[in-house]
Amino acid sequence: MPAMNSRGRGRRTISEINMVPFIDVMLVLLIIFMVTAPLITPSMIALPRVGKAPGQPPKPIQVQIDKDEKIQITESGGKPISIEMADVGSTVKRLQPAVPQGEQASPVVISADKSIKYETVVKVMDALQRAGVQRVGLSVQTGS
Repeated sequence: MPAMNSRGRGRRTISEINMVPFIDVMLVLLIIFMVTAPLITPSMIALPRVGKAPGQPPKPIQVQIDKDEKIQITESGGKPISIEMADVGSTVKRLQPAVPQGEQASPVVISADKSIKYETVVKVMDALQRAGVQRVGLSVQTGS
């Protein structure tokens, strides 16, 4: 019996991971990447080209909403016209000049006082959309 005990104690399993092969492989990969990285040429991107616009867009029609929710429409170079909310769409559509096929109508810019309700601006935009006005933008003041 003593022989068996000595034989069993002599062999022990090693529960450690040998890191040397892993480190060798990583160093070889590092050297390969360091050598090949300068040889790779950066690719150039071929961007698409577009033609130039035939001219500047026509002057926009301005819809101004003041702090008392009064609406005024100003045509390019004209004087302001005071109107009601129900007549916004039809008046702007009437003021837009007729455009040839393939061209866009003059844009409409909404300028509203910052103290009015957002709902009023949305109602004006909805009236313009129902009238068939395609290009509507909002005017903002830049800076602080």
